Amino acid sequence: MIIGIPKEIKNNENRVALTPAGAQELIKRGHEVYVQHTAGEGSGFLDEMYEEAGVKILPTIQDVYEIAEMIMKVKEPIEEEYELIKEGQLLFTYFHFASYEPLTKAMVKSKSICLAYETVERADKSLPLLIPMSEVAGRMAVQKGANYLEKPLGGRGILLGGVPGVLPAKVLILGAGIVGTQAAWMAAGLGADVTIMDVNLQRLRYLADVMPANVNTMMSNEFNIRKLIQNHDLIIGSILIPGAKATKLITRDMLKTMLPGTVVVDVAVDQGGCIETSRPTTHQDPTFVIDDVVHYCVANMPGAVPYTSTLALTNATLPYAIQIANKGWKKAAQENAELVPGLNIISGDIVYQAVAESFNMEYTPVSKYLAD
Repeated sequence: MIIGIPKEIKNNENRVALTPAGAQELIKRGHEVYVQHTAGEGSGFLDEMYEEAGVKILPTIQDVYEIAEMIMKVKEPIEEEYELIKEGQLLFTYFHFASYEPLTKAMVKSKSICLAYETVERADKSLPLLIPMSEVAGRMAVQKGANYLEKPLGGRGILLGGVPGVLPAKVLILGAGIVGTQAAWMAAGLGADVTIMDVNLQRLRYLADVMPANVNTMMSNEFNIRKLIQNHDLIIGSILIPGAKATKLITRDMLKTMLPGTVVVDVAVDQGGCIETSRPTTHQDPTFVIDDVVHYCVANMPGAVPYTSTLALTNATLPYAIQIANKGWKKAAQENAELVPGLNIISGDIVYQAVAESFNMEYTPVSKYLAD
């Protein structure tokens, strides 16, 4: 198979979809890998490193899309890329369709095959290609939140871990999945007073057993959320409904009950956000303030640490990419059930129900394409 790796052109996105080591694993199995000039530079992987691995470097993004049977990316295609995508071409990347209707319609129009990292799913309902970036984002949420709690950046002027004789900051985490768990570990390690909320009592029991003493668990409901946001300094939104829009847990009216200078980090913003006032921001312009509450809503948080993120992403995606390259997307999905929910759009049909429901568009069962 011919695999193309374009350079990411989303604002401040420095990750690349494949490391030279990952490319070498594909090449030694007989596949061809083409990488756009300087695509890996932001992550610390130079063209020469790819060439040593057997990769062919192409000068432009147009060249990569033109030659490739499978495009591997990190973030969803943006508007400038829509017309480059060919009918029948496989795109293997993060899409988060439910948060952006124009992207969904563009991919339907392209008649490409869209295999979304974020909805590849194991039998135990875990999301193996979302986990590594969720781990990064969860840890970064605390790092960024602690930073924006500083007074010059609009925060309350409170040190996350406090000092002897002064209480630490209070951190509230909404959602006890991968992002929330990683955020709790980080915040606890910095000495904060942490509360993590979820609707899954079994998950809360597990976390109560394994978390440090400065992490408390609480059932998530509107009453408890309204109560806790009034005296917490950093609030991290980390809920996820795979492939669908995030539920709004904090509404606009709740902001007025928060302490001035409270910081909210909405990690769920790439799925529409779990805070009503959230809107996607960029690393270049990461925050905005509403009702004296600082909102950090960068939709590609791991892009700020591209070396770590690219290595973590390749570790997770490569085994699947090898299967797809060896067998083609259809046979790979027939033989590996984990790939089936990753298929979101095929040849103009939306085959992931949550995406179709998000925009009241027609849904086609994926079985139409996977039947022999």
